[in-house]
Amino acid sequence: MSILRTIGILGGMGPEATILLQRKLIEAVPARDDKDHIPLLIDMNPGVPSRIAHLIEGTGKDPGPTLAMMARRLQTAGAVALAMPCNTAHHYAASITEAVDIPLLNMVQLAADHAAGVLGKEGCVGMLASPAVQRTRLFEAALADRGIKVVWPAQGSDMLAAIRAIKADGPCDFARDILHAASEDLHAAGAGLQFIACSEFSIIADSVTSQARSVDTIDLLVKAIVAASHPDMPDGAD
Repeated sequence: MSILRTIGILGGMGPEATILLQRKLIEAVPARDDKDHIPLLIDMNPGVPSRIAHLIEGTGKDPGPTLAMMARRLQTAGAVALAMPCNTAHHYAASITEAVDIPLLNMVQLAADHAAGVLGKEGCVGMLASPAVQRTRLFEAALADRGIKVVWPAQGSDMLAAIRAIKADGPCDFARDILHAASEDLHAAGAGLQFIACSEFSIIADSVTSQARSVDTIDLLVKAIVAASHPDMPDGAD
């Protein structure tokens, strides 16, 4: 059997989301023994400066240099590709890719490609994500390149409150109620596909309305990591 390639994970944003990614990767591999699982180097760094403080509040430090340092550390340790289970942090993807010689499996691009395959051109994606993602238009740019428009829940402040509640209290009913209501909003607004595009929301992904067709960007990242770890797969990420 071929030896699987090592993937580096820029983690800690937040820690529970990183653990969720690892658990999903374990579940994604039809392993018969320990050696069948994907080798991971995980930099669990909860000290990455707050993306919300930097992008929304305008008071925090730029997370880019810290993410670049983590990427270099993972490359030096032997990672052949990088992944980051935080949607908002992809705003700083250039800081990562400019710091290393290995690819970043970019969740935003993966999600946009998935939407194009599901919806085709002139589709509409509903976003269940941080207001920081909305402010930076992170997904809009990638989706517009594929002819897809974006719709957001009306109450962005509620989404931020839900994210903060999950970070503090885990998968609580308060956050579940907000996510469910936002998902119903997006369905009513005509979204043909909903992105669960916040790793805190990934923890409560089952709260999305059953009427919606949805995809968790963490799940798309899991598929990309599995593919990138295979020794016969070419490097093909940003």
